[in-house]
Amino acid sequence: MKLQTADRIFVLIQCILFFLYILEIPRLQFTIPNGIAIAGILIAIIGFATILITLLQLNKNLSPFPTPKLGSQLIQNGLYTYIRHPIYTGILLLFLGYGLYVASGYKLLITLLLVVLFTYKSRYEEKRLALVFKDYSNYKKKTGRFLPKINV
Repeated sequence: MKLQTADRIFVLIQCILFFLYILEIPRLQFTIPNGIAIAGILIAIIGFATILITLLQLNKNLSPFPTPKLGSQLIQNGLYTYIRHPIYTGILLLFLGYGLYVASGYKLLITLLLVVLFTYKSRYEEKRLALVFKDYSNYKKKTGRFLPKINV
């Protein structure tokens, strides 16, 4: 599929937020108990591992753009068995965990903005995926967007 302007805008905003995350506003730092800092680093490690695993699972299908690459395949195994967007999940866990670890309200705010961005980006991406993969709607019913779907 051909990239649209929206593809480029989503990736540009994502890059800007990643860059802003590196910065810090000292006034927005706070103190937390050691237990929360340790939990934060564990969350960040889980996020980092999620990203690495997902990158390996996507392999040549990987693209920063929401529109699927020509000749790509719909991955439905590994972490994709449970979550439609595990890279986004990994990034959010990494940023949330590190933000807690360093007790930065600023980094947590950027993480919240990424949640909003990834929600809109994934909705757009899913529309594009449904155009390419006929089985996408069935896959979508079985999996959660960022977290595993709980079937009751």
